[in-house]
Amino acid sequence: MIVTRFAPSPTGRLHVGNIRTALHNWLWAKKQGGRFLLRIDDTDRERSEARFVEAIRADLAWLGLMPDGEERQSARFDRYETRFEELKAAGRVYPAYETSQELDLKRKILLGRGLPPIYDRAALRLTEAEKAAFEDEGRAPHWRFRLGGDLLEWDDLIRGPQHFAAEAMSDPVVRRADGSWLYLLPSVIDDIDMGVTQVVRGEDHVSNTALQIDMFHALGAAPPAFAHEALLTGSEGKLSKRLGSLGVDHFREAGIEPEAVIALLARIGTSQPVEPLIDRTPLIAGFDFSHFGRAPARFDEAELAGINAKIVHQLPHAAVRDRLPVGMGEAAWEAIRPNLERVADAADWWAVIEGPIAASGEPEDSTYLIEAATVAAQIDWSADPWHALTAALKDRTGRKGKPLFLPLRRALTGRDHGPDMAALLPLIGRDRAVERLRSAS
Repeated sequence: MIVTRFAPSPTGRLHVGNIRTALHNWLWAKKQGGRFLLRIDDTDRERSEARFVEAIRADLAWLGLMPDGEERQSARFDRYETRFEELKAAGRVYPAYETSQELDLKRKILLGRGLPPIYDRAALRLTEAEKAAFEDEGRAPHWRFRLGGDLLEWDDLIRGPQHFAAEAMSDPVVRRADGSWLYLLPSVIDDIDMGVTQVVRGEDHVSNTALQIDMFHALGAAPPAFAHEALLTGSEGKLSKRLGSLGVDHFREAGIEPEAVIALLARIGTSQPVEPLIDRTPLIAGFDFSHFGRAPARFDEAELAGINAKIVHQLPHAAVRDRLPVGMGEAAWEAIRPNLERVADAADWWAVIEGPIAASGEPEDSTYLIEAATVAAQIDWSADPWHALTAALKDRTGRKGKPLFLPLRRALTGRDHGPDMAALLPLIGRDRAVERLRSAS
């Protein structure tokens, strides 16, 4: 079975890049009939907060990306310890005693010589006496994973064949001197135990993947398939810090529907067109890593707002009923829906329907509006009052086009533009319509 996972750290709120990663893992799992798992990467005890764990769950629920299971890294420390001891016994992890200042000096010397700042594995040459001396002076070791083999490679689902020379990479630190874990090793252990078969994440993790593939092998497991997608950029075409602040809270406050977020993030950066779909079935069926490009994916809030409006225009009354003003029924929703950018804007048009409004009319239209009020009081309102009203006024006044329709719209709604008057007028009703026409005259 295909198993994907989304593994956020609860050190802050999800942002748009996180959401895109979660969505693509969810889409791939759904397309393959597999499982989508949530893993809370909370090994950093100082920065991880329970409120962010709850926020992550709530954000995924709002987006409709419900996981099929959840794991917490903080509940798995014993498991990490066991596998770490196995690697230690096999000689694949080793203690190193350099301070951060000493390591920084080594890097500067290498860079000054025009050489890559690769760790020199000096710790592997320490004698037991030298290690004991460090211990005696109070130095606790950090632990590095010893890379093996000559070449670290995989066939990336998006980027194609990837090759990293092990000799060109530093043995990564996997555990700090205080015993806490860094990201790399626990993630590999989790992916093995959770049966993860595909990892979809940003291209900024490519070098991490090279290191982790060797860790999978060292732990006797086959690596999952990896897909590294291009990072998001802002509308200005650069990597944007603002993208790090755009999350579910922002979208909700802006009146953005979850389906608009899903529709845009599912396909930006791919060769497929972004479509305002309220049914996710086509997004799931069409999801394919072969459609992803290597160029950065451009996220534009203006594009999202446009998609959102098109999504809103498709939403049935049942889907928005709880968010509409009291008393606003299906007929009113369907009448004003084509003119909305956000569901919340329905309140403005409901106020137009219910009134009172500031009815307006031009002085030269005064006689015309008096005539309109008289006709409105006489026509049959049971069928199509708007066309009955305009047809009668056309015959009586000779007006047509804009001079016929615009003064009526202004008088009846207080606005120059808006929903189809044929749908709106029955909602306004005879009494309010007659009163508004007389008031505007």
